[in-house]
Amino acid sequence: MIIVGLVLAAVAAAIHVYIFFLESIAWTGKAARKTFGTDTRTAEITQPLAFNQGFYNLFLAIEVVLGIVFVAIGWEAVGATLVFVGAGSMVAAGLILLLSDRTKASAALKQLVPPLLGIVALAIGLAL
Repeated sequence: MIIVGLVLAAVAAAIHVYIFFLESIAWTGKAARKTFGTDTRTAEITQPLAFNQGFYNLFLAIEVVLGIVFVAIGWEAVGATLVFVGAGSMVAAGLILLLSDRTKASAALKQLVPPLLGIVALAIGLAL
């Protein structure tokens, strides 16, 4: 179960790296505008905000990846802590999105389900 939890956490990290890319690098591009439902003008105006927000997503992904690495090299307590905190923050952000705008339910679930499942599987694996 530990491996299942770490794989799911890695999937969550990959999703957040993609979100980073859309927000911080490709914000005014067609894919980001379609994903986030913005027009060209709004994307240009909000680009500084999106740039900053994208880095939050990248830092969460880095935290989770570092946690996975630490678990892999045998520093289980440090690694699991990083995975729980990083993935937990991803879940919390997804819940905030879901609660603040129900029209974004699909995006929120994509953001929060993989890390939530990773947390549950990792916790079960560590408890066994």
